[in-house]
Amino acid sequence: MKDDLPFWQNTPFPEMIRSLPEIDIPIEGVRGWLLQGPEQQLVFFDLETIAEVPLHTHGEQWGVLIAGEMELTIANKTRIYHSGEWYHIPADTPHSAKFLKRCFVIDFFADKQRYKTL
Repeated sequence: MKDDLPFWQNTPFPEMIRSLPEIDIPIEGVRGWLLQGPEQQLVFFDLETIAEVPLHTHGEQWGVLIAGEMELTIANKTRIYHSGEWYHIPADTPHSAKFLKRCFVIDFFADKQRYKTL
């Protein structure tokens, strides 16, 4: 993240995002704020380097890495993503992630019940 950009409570997410409901996720080092739509969800993630998301599947997902560096495996293809890059995970496609640097991600889920709130 560039030094001249604002940070709010050590995240690039301002109060209007951090005041959204937090998701209930049992993975250490993962925090997210949920914007719920009628048929989908948008989650603003803060992911520490200790976090790893194990191999799993769910509905379609699209995301953009705001800041950081992560290793994302989608359908047995692994790639390192950097700030500003986006990804698409088709429905029911196995995927996993490791966070090489602290990451801030925005993910759009086609599943309206992917995450529940705390």
